[in-house]
This record gives sequence, structure tokens and C-alpha cells, in this order.
Amino acid sequence: MLVELGLFVLGLALLVFGADRAVTSAGDLALYYGVSPFFIGVTLISVGTSVPEMVTSVYAAYYGAGDLVVGNIVGSETAQITLAIAVVAFIAPFVVERRNVLVYGSAMILAMIIMLLTLDDGVIGRSEGFLMMLAYVQFIHTLYTNEGGEEIAEEVIEKVTTPRAELPWIIGGLTLVVVGGQLMVTNGVALARLAGIPEYLIGLLTGLGTTLPEIVVAGIAAHEGRSGISVGSILGSNITDPVFSLGIGALFFDVTIQDVAALQGSLVYMLVASVLVLALFYWREGIDRRAAIVCLLLYLPTFVVINIPASL
Repeated sequence: MLVELGLFVLGLALLVFGADRAVTSAGDLALYYGVSPFFIGVTLISVGTSVPEMVTSVYAAYYGAGDLVVGNIVGSETAQITLAIAVVAFIAPFVVERRNVLVYGSAMILAMIIMLLTLDDGVIGRSEGFLMMLAYVQFIHTLYTNEGGEEIAEEVIEKVTTPRAELPWIIGGLTLVVVGGQLMVTNGVALARLAGIPEYLIGLLTGLGTTLPEIVVAGIAAHEGRSGISVGSILGSNITDPVFSLGIGALFFDVTIQDVAALQGSLVYMLVASVLVLALFYWREGIDRRAAIVCLLLYLPTFVVINIPASL
């Protein structure tokens, strides 16, 4: 079991580090060739920061570990909207325009509802995966009309460098993503079976792991006085994962859930926690340290509600 645990942690580390390097270098390279920051924000960054979830989705669908991929996305979603927001606000309380809360928040809740509906029968087929990808295209359009892509790009792109400097990082980062994703999923499934715990719980823990880099980046940005940019990136990622990240896995292989009833509690809690945090955003036009405590407390029940059916 120790071998599987070690390989699982190694795979997670390679996945996260590789995705971060590939996305950052790709953004720098695009800027070097004159691509607009907005385009970088709505494509490379919005999609790229969810690369760990996407790779996990494809591998998990291939290995028949649908519970793990759903757990990964739910864990990532819940951690970002509660824990990540709390970290940003503890470092530097911030103000967000209500219009932005409505735009990002509405798209995020809609994305979560789409995920819940597609999981109702326990199987996400290729046609549903394709429709989920189309729903993400609508998000891109919404982001375009809201003009938020340039802000999201600012968080990752720090300087303009040459192709010779960035191409090795892009290739190397993508290689680490592929290797890390395979190690994480295969050993995560093996670990769950050896320990006798649900694959979904492994997915929840993985979701927290893939979110930690974004939490660190959000905290640094808040410390530098750019908390609003971090929040836009977090909410944007929470729109990407339920439809694009999950949909891309279903596009290649059917995503099958073993016990849908056992997962309903944490799925519904993810939605409820998101609505509550968004309500705080809208009501207070931002999150201060007092509201951050509420967000932090909302994260704690994540692992408690795992086996509580939604009907209760």
C-alpha cells in the first residue's frame, strides 16, 4: 500500500507542476507572438488551469473510475469556492462588482446544475459530453461580453520571453502532465481498493490537491493587491471543471458512476456552498475577513457529507 500511496502522491505532484509550467509558458509564448491578453485569458488560462482535472477525467474514464473523476471535480469545486476564497480574503479583503458576481456566479451555478443532471442516471455518454463542451463555449461568450479574459491572463503571465526559452517548458510540462495523470489515477484506484475506501473519497482528496497551487497563486496575488484578479480566475475555473473537464472525459469514454445515491450528498452540498458564498459576494460586494471565516467553515463539511444521500 505504501508503494501505491507514494506513486499516487508523485503522480499528483507531476500533474500539478507540469500543468502549471505548460500553461504559464504557453501564455508567455502567445504574448510574445502578439496574441491579445484577452484571448490568452479565455483560452490558454481559463482552460489551461483546469488541465489537471481534464487529464484526470480522461484517464479515469478510460480505466472505468468514474467515481474518482467526479470526486476530483467536486473536491476541486468546493475547495476553490470556499477554501481558496477564504485564503484570499484573510490575506487581503477585496471588493467585487455585483455585475461580475452575477455573470460569473450564474454561469458557475448553471455549470454545476448541468453536471448534476448528467450524473442522474449514473452514466455520462459521448453525446452528453459533447453537449457539455458546447455549454462551455457559451461561457467563453459570456466572458467575452464581460471583458474578463484580460484580467485572468494577468494573473499567470508575468513577462514576455522568447520561444527558445518557453518551448522546452511547454513540452516538458505536458509530458509531466501525461505521466503524472496516469500514475495518479491508476494508483489512486489501487489504493482505494487496498484500503477498502470509496474511489470517490480518493477523488475528493485529489481535488483538494489539484486546487492547492491555485490557492497559493490566489494568496500571492491578494498579497500584491490583485485579489480581484484571483477571484475572477477561481470563479472561471469553477465554470470550466463541471462541464469542460468532465465533458472531455466523456467525449473519449463513457463516464460510469458505481453508486450515484452515495454521491448525491456531497454533490448537492457543493451546489449549496457555492450559492451561499456567491450570496455573500453579492450582499457584501466582496469578502472581508469576517465573511472569510464563513467560507472556511463551509469547506469543513466536505468530507462529512460524502455518504449522506440527498433525500435526507
